[in-house]
Amino acid sequence: MIRIAIVDDEKVVREQIKKLIEKKQTDCEIDTYGTGEDLLQANSVYDIIFLDIQMDGMNGIDTARALRQKADNTVLIFITGVKEYVFDAFDVAAFHYLIKPIEEHKFSEVYDRAVLEVGKRKQQTNGQLFVKTRNRNATFNQSDILYIESRAKKVEIHTKTDAVEAYAAIGELEKQLVGSFYRCHRGYLVNMAFIMEYGNDSITLHNGETIILSKDKYSEFVKVYMRYLKNGGGIFV
Repeated sequence: MIRIAIVDDEKVVREQIKKLIEKKQTDCEIDTYGTGEDLLQANSVYDIIFLDIQMDGMNGIDTARALRQKADNTVLIFITGVKEYVFDAFDVAAFHYLIKPIEEHKFSEVYDRAVLEVGKRKQQTNGQLFVKTRNRNATFNQSDILYIESRAKKVEIHTKTDAVEAYAAIGELEKQLVGSFYRCHRGYLVNMAFIMEYGNDSITLHNGETIILSKDKYSEFVKVYMRYLKNGGGIFV
């Protein structure tokens, strides 16, 4: 079952989106919120969130940033009456956007793609990484890994909650990890799903950490990352 949240300070918009979803899919759970603060206080996990950009109090962009800081991998679809605002969505890895007034045909198109994306992300969640630590063998969900750092004959696996040292070569792990992982430096493997921004020589993740991007890999990285986003890895397409 897909869990969906609709966040908009206009009740009529919340009701419209809910009806449009229910016309397409009955096997879903829908919660509605009038503010970004209400959504965050609920502390619930959703597969898809429809999020108004312009709201009283915390706006949609700031609400999305708060979600991403928790390493939330929700498919975000922004709602706005002003198209120029969607450029701010680059910072929070939005999947798509809808312009008010919402057209049913456009909504249907975006919703179908979002549901497919949810399926892809859930498949990624099932991917696992097996490593040997000092005291035991450990299993990690690939979707929980932010990045991996090489340290001599060991690696440090940085997840959403902690960092674990393991006996492995980063090259070996690179072969096991698929989809959203990229070798951005000889000493780093990054999960592109958690990238907030990048520069000529560094990548910043949603949790605020910064890792090295090799200057000689910059051009290739940009191509790979843009392809990843275009294929639904994060930003609207």
